[in-house]
Amino acid sequence: MNVSLQNMDKVSALLTVKLEKADYQEKVDKALKTLRHKVQMPGFRPGMVPAGMVKKMYGKSVLAEEVDKLLQDAVYNYIKENNVQIIGQPLPNEDKQQPVDFDTMEEFEFLFDVALSPEFDFTLGKEDVLPYYNIEVSDEMVEQRVKMYASRNGKYETVEEYADGDMIKGILAELDENGNVKEGGIQVEGAVMMPQAMKNDDQKAIFNNAKVNDVLVFNPATAWDNNTAELSSLLKIDKEAAEQMKSNFSYQVNEITRYVPGELNQEVFDSVLGKDVVSTEEEFRAKLKEALAAQMTPNSDYKLLVDLKEKLMEKVGKLEFAEAIIKRLMKVNTPSRTDEDIDKNFEESMKALTWQLISMKFADRYEIKIEDGDIKAGANNFIREQFAQYGMVNFPEELVNSYAQELLKNKEKIDEVADRVMQEKITAKTKELVTLEEKSVSLEEFNKMFQ
Repeated sequence: MNVSLQNMDKVSALLTVKLEKADYQEKVDKALKTLRHKVQMPGFRPGMVPAGMVKKMYGKSVLAEEVDKLLQDAVYNYIKENNVQIIGQPLPNEDKQQPVDFDTMEEFEFLFDVALSPEFDFTLGKEDVLPYYNIEVSDEMVEQRVKMYASRNGKYETVEEYADGDMIKGILAELDENGNVKEGGIQVEGAVMMPQAMKNDDQKAIFNNAKVNDVLVFNPATAWDNNTAELSSLLKIDKEAAEQMKSNFSYQVNEITRYVPGELNQEVFDSVLGKDVVSTEEEFRAKLKEALAAQMTPNSDYKLLVDLKEKLMEKVGKLEFAEAIIKRLMKVNTPSRTDEDIDKNFEESMKALTWQLISMKFADRYEIKIEDGDIKAGANNFIREQFAQYGMVNFPEELVNSYAQELLKNKEKIDEVADRVMQEKITAKTKELVTLEEKSVSLEEFNKMFQ
């Protein structure tokens, strides 16, 4: 067996694998011998089919299979042992490859096109200055979170007079052009509405200070801006009928329900932060502020990574790639993509590839590795962050582990977590290497940076 690599230019090469009969014959003979013991044929006992007959029937396919195995191993081992930095996988050459005939040939030559990773370098040190945005936790953010927790202890109460946010229940009746109940018109008992959700302010105002047993006249189509889904649900009619509905309706208020937030008490403190962690509302708010600040850190780190990417790509400049081979790789890996789509998005794809190569070099230079424990910890952190978004900052660790284990049963999720962990490690190393220019910004100001 002979494997060689010929550079066609700086970013592409031709990989040649030559196989002689001695390279594969022993493997073919062994495979045929194994197959002979499995073949069943009328007139012969199991395992007693003549070897010549087995070879005649299966020799070509066995040869092709064994040659293919050798070929794949040869290509993989050569690239690994010679540390050839390639993009994607080798592709069969379409120009110089001669036809292969397993019936007549004993020596085989296979040619592969290889896209080589371009050579580049960069430095990163204290002379490099990157902004780091600390997101301020406002009193408003804390108050929103406090209200959310208090609402868990809240309850619904019936009241006599409507106010914004209340829910009302009553009888709907369609009216004719004279304002009378329409004969054969739509009537709905127990119709539930939340006037505050209406799109039209004039219609919404009709319900201001309404009391139980009041009868009000409004136009549902105007109130909900002809939203057929809303009208269909409220009037209990299909969407086609809702599209035509323009009538006024009377509404007799039978019940008004108001949500009353619960009190902030020790029960709430314990359920959010853990038993006896805090005992006063002041301490509770302080802890919430700390938790919110911690939740902002990944956002700040992500912005640092974005700025690092911009700086390093500027340092590296535009890289040269084996365009023709890479476009073939894109087509092979995603057959549904059209040539037009590949051409249209090629520049953006190369920018993404450039950053991927830079990240790999960064990780290699600073010996950043991802271990199994990192993946597990990354999955756990991901789950914690998901629950924290819903205000669940004291989620039991055994449940975190359970959800994380389920997450890691999906290979795509494992890849996502691994990519996330790598980004976190690159970001952490960047903080050590460069000079950070720390800036405090509001969440609104921070979000505008991504608009």
